[in-house]
Amino acid sequence: MEKNVLNTDLSGKVAVVTGAGGVLCSAFAKVLARAGAKVALLDLNFEAADAFAKEICAEGGEAKAYACNVLEKEMCESVAAQVCADFGPCDILLNGAGGNNPRATTEKEYYEAGDIQGDTKSFFDLDKAGVEFVFNLNFIGTLLPTQAFAAQMLGREGCNILNISSMNAYTPLTKIPAYSGAKAAVSNFTQWLAVHFSKEGIRVNAIAPGFFATNQNRALLFNPDGSPTPRTDKILAATPMGRFGDAETELAGAVLFLLNNDAAGFITGVTLPIDGGFSAYSGV
Repeated sequence: MEKNVLNTDLSGKVAVVTGAGGVLCSAFAKVLARAGAKVALLDLNFEAADAFAKEICAEGGEAKAYACNVLEKEMCESVAAQVCADFGPCDILLNGAGGNNPRATTEKEYYEAGDIQGDTKSFFDLDKAGVEFVFNLNFIGTLLPTQAFAAQMLGREGCNILNISSMNAYTPLTKIPAYSGAKAAVSNFTQWLAVHFSKEGIRVNAIAPGFFATNQNRALLFNPDGSPTPRTDKILAATPMGRFGDAETELAGAVLFLLNNDAAGFITGVTLPIDGGFSAYSGV
């Protein structure tokens, strides 16, 4: 196993990662395994999660994939019971399931006269079901797994919940109002949970990633010849550090820090921006 980027020892801990079939959350699952945790990878796409679980096992870690729809309460509870039977009660829950949907996205950044009558997909054309899906996936998809797995944390020391918020929670990005609102709800919910579970000793925090170049979004950020797209130019112009983040180290380091009960034992209810200064920059 590769060494984790911080001196965080999670040996003997059971970690559950939702959305673990995706690019970032599969990376988080590997980080937790490298720190010594037994990792349950949950995803609607079982095959994707299973492939990453097998990669962890091939590295010498302990992991297992589970099919789970985070929008179905009974399924979350059933998977929680199975994880407990396989590994023991959950110590760490990383709520990573989330995302956006084209039905909840406008075509243009700014409304212009005539858009409501034209072919442009404007604010007035946002699909109600699409907006509900995005909000539910991000917020309800955090709430239901937390209900299922936090029940296993009660009365036990050193348990943690880590949610995935976004830069959108601070300042909404153009075109994606549902996703921005849902991530703001996740940040607020993180604070609520931190207070609610404080007497049980369960710490609840979140990370808010800025912009990271991954295989999943590389085509949106770079042209085939490697030159930056116009979107990349706008992102980097608004990021004081002038570069994308490195998910392998800079996101991993934040995750391990917040889960380290020695280093971060008095931190709860925090949403930590990992954004190269994006959320601090006014544009002037």
